[in-house]
Amino acid sequence: MEYIDTHTHNYDEAFAQDCDEVIARARAAGVSVLIQPDVDSRERDAMFSLAGRYPGVLYPMLGLYPGSVGKDWQHEIELMLPYRDRGIVAVGEIGLDYHFSKEFAAEQREAFRCQLELAAGWDLPVNIHLRDATEDFFKVMDDCAHLHLRGNLHAFSGSTEVFRRVCRYGEWYVGIGGVLTFKNAGIARDILDIPLERIVLETDAPYLTPVPHRGQRNESAYIPDIAAFLARLKAVPTETVARVTTENARKLFAI
Repeated sequence: MEYIDTHTHNYDEAFAQDCDEVIARARAAGVSVLIQPDVDSRERDAMFSLAGRYPGVLYPMLGLYPGSVGKDWQHEIELMLPYRDRGIVAVGEIGLDYHFSKEFAAEQREAFRCQLELAAGWDLPVNIHLRDATEDFFKVMDDCAHLHLRGNLHAFSGSTEVFRRVCRYGEWYVGIGGVLTFKNAGIARDILDIPLERIVLETDAPYLTPVPHRGQRNESAYIPDIAAFLARLKAVPTETVARVTTENARKLFAI
């Protein structure tokens, strides 16, 4: 079976000592492609350097993470632009996050809007980080509806209604990861109403480690555990989950 991890931070310092071994374990587990989300200018060179060592396996995104947005967000966007032609497959991870603070909420919305416009101009999908800012997210999406965007909601743990709302804007998917396996996770109920044809798999490694590996550092080799859990919920073979989610990822990210 072949899998794609559509969101994993292999350049994170958590992997500094054994990154190559982590990638080798992922490939041995059937994870043929690992897509790397961008965060900000501090980590970007490390991400592109790692992707350059694994052509055809690691693919980079380009974007400004909402938690990195501040008063200087326009300068951060400018620092992104020289990387445009370095094999990026999406603009991400971008979006809104009000969980810890709303100090830069207005700046987050403007940075988000700006990057949606970049994605439309570059004809690339977007990879969305959304936390505790659902209504503002949809206000920006309404303003940008004319851009005919496509993408996915990363680390999706929202409701079926949120999924249905985002699908009104075009071709959209949800990224399903370790949260699905958590005890009493609401997404384990809502996922029953989300078609497999609109799901891609992810880890968000080194974060959000799935059961049965809770308490350990997350890594892409655990994608099969997420797929197997999803297959049980959907009452379909794991092979079906692997095939369909891999096809979805290849289509969305054009890889």
